[in-house]
Amino acid sequence: MEGYYKNGQLKQLTEDGIRTHYFENGKVKATGPFDGKMQGEWSFYRKTGELWQVGHLNNDSKDGRWVRYHRNGEIEKDTQFDDGK
Repeated sequence: MEGYYKNGQLKQLTEDGIRTHYFENGKVKATGPFDGKMQGEWSFYRKTGELWQVGHLNNDSKDGRWVRYHRNGEIEKDTQFDDGK
């Protein structure tokens, strides 16, 4: 599945079971396994391309460890989720 911004930039692309979402500036917004729903470990990025957070998803819900990073790369928050809670 693909989608495009008004400027022609790709919004998202799914290839070989991996979905990648893009910002309008072309940088990666998020990437991870996708089989109809977000599954497994996903990485999310800032518009600048810096890593923002990494976590596990199960059927589109946060499940397991989620780590959010400061812009300097240090851990800002480390949280455990159980089926979205």
